[in-house]
Amino acid sequence: MTNLNCFGRHRRRTAPQFTDSRSELFSRPLHSRINGWSLPLHFFQLLAWIIYSFMAIVGFGIYVPLLPAPWSFAAYALMGAAFVLHLLTHVAAVTIDPADLSVRTRKDYSSPMPVFDNTKHQHVIHNLHCTLCEVDVGPKAKHCSSCNKCIADFDHHCKWLNNCVGGRNYWFFFITICSAVVGMLLLVLVVLFVFIEHYVNPSVLRTAPQFQTVKANVSWLVFLPVAPLETSSIGLLTLAFITVLLALAALLLLCHLLCFHIYLLSQGISTYEYIVRKRQSPNAQEKEQVPPALPSNGVTAQSLGPLESPGNCDAPLSSRSCTFKLEERGQTSARLPEPICAELEEVNEERRLEYSSGSPAQVIAAEPVMSLPAGWKPQAPGRGVEKPAEGRPIVQDPLGSSIMDAAVVHQQLMTETQTQYLGFTEQMP
Repeated sequence: MTNLNCFGRHRRRTAPQFTDSRSELFSRPLHSRINGWSLPLHFFQLLAWIIYSFMAIVGFGIYVPLLPAPWSFAAYALMGAAFVLHLLTHVAAVTIDPADLSVRTRKDYSSPMPVFDNTKHQHVIHNLHCTLCEVDVGPKAKHCSSCNKCIADFDHHCKWLNNCVGGRNYWFFFITICSAVVGMLLLVLVVLFVFIEHYVNPSVLRTAPQFQTVKANVSWLVFLPVAPLETSSIGLLTLAFITVLLALAALLLLCHLLCFHIYLLSQGISTYEYIVRKRQSPNAQEKEQVPPALPSNGVTAQSLGPLESPGNCDAPLSSRSCTFKLEERGQTSARLPEPICAELEEVNEERRLEYSSGSPAQVIAAEPVMSLPAGWKPQAPGRGVEKPAEGRPIVQDPLGSSIMDAAVVHQQLMTETQTQYLGFTEQMP
């Protein structure tokens, strides 16, 4: 019987099983690429040339010939200069080899490249020496994994060019973007002018001599004056709509890229340095936002509570204590068990109900205002106070050893205050 055992194999292996380096999870190009024309070509590179060809054919073959005589010459000159400049700089940026001088001098592109072994070297470039290219490079050189060579003043690897952008071809790349933005903008203006005049004044667009041979006014000619072809208005407007949408999408991407590189030039950094700084900046912000260390005695911010808290039983100082307040005397704090806090709340509520019908305050010149409860009668000195009712909480006096009720404490304070007040009024003339 065959023993099917699937536990002895590495099921997550993504690299070929028979390779020199087990850490290599993808195959690098065996040979270094010379420039953007080296195989394999990238899909974005082909797409860029297709869009350029489409815009040139549609612009110079269909819509620019429909413009009136003064504007057609200006459109040919301006758009022609932008498209020709873009073509030259685009080809130059793709063709130039951006490799470091030492790589271009000593390297043989026909020989295969060695595979980087991280067990022997921590980085590809160490002390300005590339372990793969086996040459000394400049301080800003980086080894591109897509081109498999060291690039002088490395900026980024552009998929639209299928080539690295470095110190040797950066300005060709920058002018390529600028010329593309200008050319697309002029093309959008021309197409919009034709689209609007088609409904407002179509005769302005029929100034070419070839339109005299067209009998119907709904027919239009394209590819003037070399190879005039007749088409309908629907076809002309549909193609104009597609061209404008495609040009606006390209303009959005190109303007974003142009503004980004203008910002990099103003900062004096490359795209690679910008990405490195972006990756390092979140780590720096996390270090700045680290909260301070808690006290070593285990006290937390929640257990400490606010510095100034209202004195009532709803905000306990700990799990077994609270703070209560005698409203007529001011704030008085004591540590009481939680059952007593509930009783004190009931006493305070009864006292508020009794004082709600009190008489207005009596005011004496140069003396503070004092409010007396309604129906209050002073007691003679030496007369004992009432005993606390059953079930009423008893408070331990922190300054003595006697047992006092909270209501009794309040009654004694009011008695002393009234006695002093009566003695003061008797001394007055």
